[in-house]
Amino acid sequence: MWKYFAILSAFFAALTAILAKVGLRGISGNLAIAFRTFVVLIMAWAIVWFNGQMRELHDLSKNNILFLTLSGITTGLSWICYFKALETGDVSKVVPVDKLSIVFVMLLAFIFLKETASPKVIIGSALIALGALVTIW
Repeated sequence: MWKYFAILSAFFAALTAILAKVGLRGISGNLAIAFRTFVVLIMAWAIVWFNGQMRELHDLSKNNILFLTLSGITTGLSWICYFKALETGDVSKVVPVDKLSIVFVMLLAFIFLKETASPKVIIGSALIALGALVTIW
């Protein structure tokens, strides 16, 4: 099941880049991020509410709160940089370079989460890195 959600995530991320570039016309990236984040916030809380998961708020541990807060901060920093790149660059160049995040995730997962670095995963991440570098040059 995770594969289907991952493919949908990639598809929606592709749409996000195109829609964001069009939505940026005539406004600053900061305003665009604030508006987009507001929409995401409403959607996220609506999903929690409609699924009856509001009671899970009591289950949040200090560890959950700490790491989700740090994740939120890094998401915000990522979006700020992403929108600045979209403001000043072509989507077809920005997005492949942004996907270096895949390589960074793999490296961090190997180091901190002790995930297995299989030959397929290493080759795949090397190809992603090569593609991003070709795009930059």
